[in-house]
Amino acid sequence: MEKEIKLDKNVSIYWIRQDLRLYDNPALKAAVNNGAIVPIYILDDINSGEHKLGSASRIWLYHSLEKLNKQFKNKLHFFNADPLQVISEICESEKINKVYWNRVYEPWCIQRDKKIKEILNLKGIETNSFNGSLLWEPWEVLKNDGTPYRVFTPYYRRGCLNAVEPRIPTKAPQKIQYYDLQKIKSSDIESLNLLPTHNWKNKIIKKWNVGEKAAEQRLEEFISFELNGYKEGRNFPNKKNVSRLSPHLHWGEISPNTIWHKISNLQHLEINNFEDTDTFLSEMGWREFSHYLLFYFPDLPRKNLQKKFDNFSWDNNSLFLKAWKSGLTGYPIIDAGMRELWSTGYMHNRLRMIVGSFLVKNLLLHWHEGEKWFWDCLVDADLASNSAGWQWIAGCGADAAPYFRIFNPITQGLRFDPNGDYTRRYIPEISMLPNKFLFNPWDAPNEVLKESNIKLGETYPKPIVDIKISRAKALSTFAKLKIS
Repeated sequence: MEKEIKLDKNVSIYWIRQDLRLYDNPALKAAVNNGAIVPIYILDDINSGEHKLGSASRIWLYHSLEKLNKQFKNKLHFFNADPLQVISEICESEKINKVYWNRVYEPWCIQRDKKIKEILNLKGIETNSFNGSLLWEPWEVLKNDGTPYRVFTPYYRRGCLNAVEPRIPTKAPQKIQYYDLQKIKSSDIESLNLLPTHNWKNKIIKKWNVGEKAAEQRLEEFISFELNGYKEGRNFPNKKNVSRLSPHLHWGEISPNTIWHKISNLQHLEINNFEDTDTFLSEMGWREFSHYLLFYFPDLPRKNLQKKFDNFSWDNNSLFLKAWKSGLTGYPIIDAGMRELWSTGYMHNRLRMIVGSFLVKNLLLHWHEGEKWFWDCLVDADLASNSAGWQWIAGCGADAAPYFRIFNPITQGLRFDPNGDYTRRYIPEISMLPNKFLFNPWDAPNEVLKESNIKLGETYPKPIVDIKISRAKALSTFAKLKIS
């Protein structure tokens, strides 16, 4: 029997996770309404296992926490430990009886948080969790028979859009009272050891503005300058018709509710083209669908949703994998996408599909390899979106692309980067090639290559696979699965 301790009813812990903001923060609002707060951030590399934060994520997190700490008047406490141990020690030593947090829906977090709730409740400590990161709770959108959707369109159009409307965003607390820890000593942000030692951290972060204010500004800029034309423009990597809100959303620097209502209000007022706003809101729906799938299928990051793919015969060519990661496949649009990823911690969504298709269907390398690389290199690395996206590309997931849909890197380049601006930006060594040969430099006559200062196999690699032969091999291998 746990010994009961006298607890201070007016002080609570606000446990920060993927909600690095003050505006529209349900857990923070509830904690502030309760009284003084102890805001804490705990880096949990203990329970996360193979889903420990990747390098790019840690870079973003470091800078976002720095900004958030300033918003909290430098009262934020940092810990690098097991959350159960940290929270229990603070509650017991400081006589605190309430803990508030916003939910995270990754399977390992759900399992950990359930355990924390059970143990804290046994000690007489009240736990309060809120939805601060999804428009709809997964259990709020089900088919008529009570089972989860597995196809996006009915999930979104029939399920989400007929469910209760996402809650209206709430204002940031006007005044926050802080309680200074008396007996527990916390560390500063440097104790989290988030930043890698190599210079990659500097190259990535200079491409971004991080934090809640930056997220709000990005949304306003997108609405003002880039939402118009979004439906078509989002497919072209050199156009600015993309929101680039994904890392801000993942880290909770802005809530999906804030974005949803800003865009849907434009739609209702007919301020923007309906097709553009409707398409953007459906992309928000895809984010929801990915988290929905992960909630109901917690093995999504590692197991094929379509079990017939368990027998697929993947290749294991380490040289191919290295060339793909390095942007040295010999296919310019592929290499441009991979180099954008390495130099910015981000990749345009059209390119994510193209490079993913190439890895899985031309190189026949397991989608796990792509998922792991993206997890380490993306500042918006999200377990749900990353896993669902790669399963979609491979054809083994819910609502997946058909196995026979294999993106041709030459035609994709010609179609979506017709002037070659995007490709030339990331592959300067072929920038002098005329557009006619930019995406297939091996077809260029020798005099054209010479005039462009290109020596295939030296200044730029020859293709590591033949696109036609590799496509035929992929189709043959996929056909063996007897997919109807």
